[in-house]
Amino acid sequence: MNYTWMKVLVVGVFLVVGASCIYTSDWFQKKYAYPFLYNELVCQYAAKHELDPWLVTGVIKAESKFVLEAKSPVGAVGLMQLMPETAQWIAVQSEDPGFQLQDLASPEVNIRFGTWYLASLKHEFHGNEVLMLAAYNAGRGNVKEWMEQHGWTMEFRDIEQIPFPETREFIREVLWNKKRYQELYNR
Repeated sequence: MNYTWMKVLVVGVFLVVGASCIYTSDWFQKKYAYPFLYNELVCQYAAKHELDPWLVTGVIKAESKFVLEAKSPVGAVGLMQLMPETAQWIAVQSEDPGFQLQDLASPEVNIRFGTWYLASLKHEFHGNEVLMLAAYNAGRGNVKEWMEQHGWTMEFRDIEQIPFPETREFIREVLWNKKRYQELYNR
């Protein structure tokens, strides 16, 4: 048997195991996979609006991956990917007369408005995270229509029944992110 191949195999296994240990370490996960940027703003506005900060963080991770300048093809902007029309509506509802669309580039404004909107959806959908996240992604009008069409109640939890594949994936991703952030940072 060729001992060179045996050495290559042993080194290869060692490298794979080492890389796996690094990747799964809390340090690597926190630094690269699940950073908790803007944590003071997230915690401040989550508390103000009685939201789970890990849910808010999960939304930000799913929506923008914490890229402040993120912009979707349909025009949603910032950390929490707010549509300009929604932001204008939030400004009126939350009595922020000085708001201008360029303010969404500010982490403080984007998180303040995004958490306000999530809180309004939480209230509207009686704390049901699946429905409120569906409404955040697909619009409250669509969710209300689905509820009426399919006879869903406020106890609805079956993500697979949601008609939009993108919305199903969004909800799964946010809930996974929420769980992962709780595991990493809530120790």
